[in-house]
Amino acid sequence: MVNRQILSEKLLAYLNNEITLAELVDWAEVFFIDGWFEPDEDIPLLRDIMMFIAGADTPYCPLTWGVCQDFMQRLGSPVKVVLADKAS
Repeated sequence: MVNRQILSEKLLAYLNNEITLAELVDWAEVFFIDGWFEPDEDIPLLRDIMMFIAGADTPYCPLTWGVCQDFMQRLGSPVKVVLADKAS
């Protein structure tokens, strides 16, 4: 199942370098084809974002910071950049 929270968490993991672009694209491809989306009223939004991410390894769908920021905003999880602790 994919919902706003799960998709937001996956995008955040990518933005925080916890997963690679290839891993994010693979995840999106699998869930776009085999997964289901909840709740019903979010299906168009979730499918739109997942479809873009599934193609993010092509020059036609570059997953830039601006694109990710827009997706997170649309998912109800706005993000901002903060300086990471150097010890991390």
